[in-house]
Amino acid sequence: MENIEESSPLRITPTVRALSSALRGKRENVPDSSREHGDRIFPEPEKLWFKESSAKNLRNRDFLSPTTMLNTLYADGQVPPAVMSRVLSLRGSGILPVAGGEVMGEGLRVRVDRAAAFKAVLAGGATEYLKPSSQRQGCVVLNCPAMHPKPNTPTPDTLTLGQLRTVLLADHMGALLRRQGFAVSYCPTLPEDSDIIAFLRALGIDWPTTPANWTNEEREEKIQEALENSVYRERETEKSRRTSGGGGGGGGGGGRKVEEENEGALRVNLKRVFQEEGLLGYDPSLGTCTVHRDSVSHLAQLDLATADCTVAMATTLHVTSCQDEFRQQQIAVLWRASGATHTQRHLVCGPVKTPGSHLTAAQYLQLRRGQMKEASEMKYGDQVEGQTWDDIIRVMTSATVRFELLSTVHTSPVTLDVQREGGVSTKGPRGGVFVMYNCARLHTLFDSYERGVEKGLYPEIPEGSQLDFSALKEEGEWLLLFNYLIPFSELLDQSGQALDCEGGGARVNIKTEQICKFLVSLSKDFSSYYNRVHVLGEPLPHLFNQMFCRLYLLRALRELYHSALDTLNLPPIRQL
Repeated sequence: MENIEESSPLRITPTVRALSSALRGKRENVPDSSREHGDRIFPEPEKLWFKESSAKNLRNRDFLSPTTMLNTLYADGQVPPAVMSRVLSLRGSGILPVAGGEVMGEGLRVRVDRAAAFKAVLAGGATEYLKPSSQRQGCVVLNCPAMHPKPNTPTPDTLTLGQLRTVLLADHMGALLRRQGFAVSYCPTLPEDSDIIAFLRALGIDWPTTPANWTNEEREEKIQEALENSVYRERETEKSRRTSGGGGGGGGGGGRKVEEENEGALRVNLKRVFQEEGLLGYDPSLGTCTVHRDSVSHLAQLDLATADCTVAMATTLHVTSCQDEFRQQQIAVLWRASGATHTQRHLVCGPVKTPGSHLTAAQYLQLRRGQMKEASEMKYGDQVEGQTWDDIIRVMTSATVRFELLSTVHTSPVTLDVQREGGVSTKGPRGGVFVMYNCARLHTLFDSYERGVEKGLYPEIPEGSQLDFSALKEEGEWLLLFNYLIPFSELLDQSGQALDCEGGGARVNIKTEQICKFLVSLSKDFSSYYNRVHVLGEPLPHLFNQMFCRLYLLRALRELYHSALDTLNLPPIRQL
């Protein structure tokens, strides 16, 4: 079994890169006979190898370089012995140790030294695998247009399901970005005694508040003055030029009435702003915008949210529904016209559909809470009462709502079943409830083990260095380590990396659904393993090593659940 430095957590991406480098070697090392008509086209390194994930394929390989790739690199796909030697002797910081490899019909397949990998990840505790692989710096403001007064503060009864989706997404993004080291703030602040704050807290969302009598008038006046003095403000001469010569359109009387109503209004030419400022990806139909009070209030809230940023340039991420995207583009360009130079990106959510019903956010939460309580009473009977169960039902309801609205690609529509006769099942792979249930099973397992220790059935878990992790031979054990524990830190990195991407316009696409999908997939594979394997076996000394190795793995999985649920602001349920 290969010794691996404990200070170098194993990572998938560096392993794939190292395998690619070993397979490609230097360009000049490729035999001339492999270049039939001039130079070959060499594939990108990240396309040379694929990490396997299915239980079927993991029975005989962990990484595969397909035959099509080998044929691109070498004549007839024949891997030279020197290249094979480089692949099989692969070592390095963060690189999974290779145990063997062979060329088969599907390509070059490589198998990891699994016992060494188990020991490297589990023996010293899996802490490094439960956080991003690197810490970032920067300030991100998550602006949620659905929360801004128009002109009144939104309430749970006026909040649509599409808007609720944007709020949950902003909350999730904030937790992810904070984990990566970003300073995160939310916009706008809301009155601390408002109904919407109580509603958000019921969902586990800690939104920033201000005293009920607080005003932002000073900043609003500053924004108003900046827009009045902006070079992009439309003057009366420009307005007259645009409306003269038949360019105004419409009937004469109606046109004069509109002009009279807009007389003296502050107007800004948004098209000039994004053209002259070089802003990409904005709607070309953005024209001249009349500045209203709610727009100034919105900009003043953005100004407030960015005021405490310790870096010169902050990134503002507008998390908006597709219905409100055009309006939010107007706000973003208007903010630029006022002199703001912060980077602005737009995370746009698809609609939420409820066939046969029309529910507000408040009605939807009430429905799911009632269904969750009913399902719990059917399963657990009269014991479902008291504060403990109230807390459990609140968290389980929040989990149900979050998984329903966040498990879909953010640009795609979400369709909800909100028929009142439908229930929220506590069994089966149905999102949040299923995930929370399996997390609770892990807590129950360790409670059972501790009771066994107290009764003298089992000894205390020894140090990982004293265990032989080659005892972990069940295919589900490797699947849990290789598909979930090892890749998790790289999954956490992705949201920050997406913000760094230049180009592509105002919109940013982030794989916001991945944590939810990761947790559901983890729960399916853990449930399958747990139902198949008896972890706490007979209290016989010759069985303890395997039992302790399994407890090390499952303890790391429990912490993995906690870490992933934390990005959704969901506390784990420890007993069900």
